[in-house]
Amino acid sequence: MNWADIADAMFGGIADYGDILALVSNSVIAGAVLGIVGGLIGVFVMQRDMAFAVHGISELSFAGAAAALLIGVDVVTGSIVGSLIAAALIGVLGARARDRNSIIGVLMPFGLGLGILFLSLYNGRSANRFSLLTGQIVSVQNSQLGWLIGISLFVVVGLLWIWRPLRFDSLDPQSAAARGVPTTAVSLMFMLLLGLIVAVAVHIIGALLVMALLVTPAAAAMRVASGPVSVPLLSALFGFTAAVGGILIAVMGTLPVSPYITTISFVIYLVCRGIGARRGRVDAQPTLTPAR
Repeated sequence: MNWADIADAMFGGIADYGDILALVSNSVIAGAVLGIVGGLIGVFVMQRDMAFAVHGISELSFAGAAAALLIGVDVVTGSIVGSLIAAALIGVLGARARDRNSIIGVLMPFGLGLGILFLSLYNGRSANRFSLLTGQIVSVQNSQLGWLIGISLFVVVGLLWIWRPLRFDSLDPQSAAARGVPTTAVSLMFMLLLGLIVAVAVHIIGALLVMALLVTPAAAAMRVASGPVSVPLLSALFGFTAAVGGILIAVMGTLPVSPYITTISFVIYLVCRGIGARRGRVDAQPTLTPAR
């Protein structure tokens, strides 16, 4: 093979990649939006110690999507209904952490069992069933992208509306209640917003992998930052990097996109954890002052 053949292969591959990328432009936009919004709301998920709740909501969202697939209605609508039911139940019945964990522990197997039942009764394409578990971000249609952007904007506006009382309630719930913050209403509002973004995330990245964009970026950001602005911004950046980076790498191969997204998200977390640990060791070192 001469240099001309090598150049043709290289530039031909670049051209093919550009053509493929143009076909999945909706997926790139969806991943970017989901990564940013998931990173923002994930900060409050971590502050309120509700990572387990994300998985619980995703299981009932999966059941709702599977039921919609079975009866032939819009899957996104079914996913949203399932998520909102789970979010409302957790928000109303799980006011205390112990009660919340019990409710989530009950909802998770129930939702997963219902979802498996509905999928076993579904006689359509097996790819549709598999996508509910692992996502279908490489085949986002215009209507689905519209749903994603609309719901994400609603979630961001809702977060901004309750940002200050939600942050106060997340960091010091006792003081927030004593200061007159409507903690129950704030908590329920947050759960409903979380349910909406989980429903969209389940449809895009799948019920099994939703925590990669709603928990891991925030957990990574909190390892290297502590400011009220820096943590959400870093979390949104990490979510964006994992989602978009995973898609851009996946289109070059034949593997599903979800493993790339989860791997990038996990690597970011490991790097941030290492940086945080090193800072902790440096801060713990005694400061030596010269003797006078």
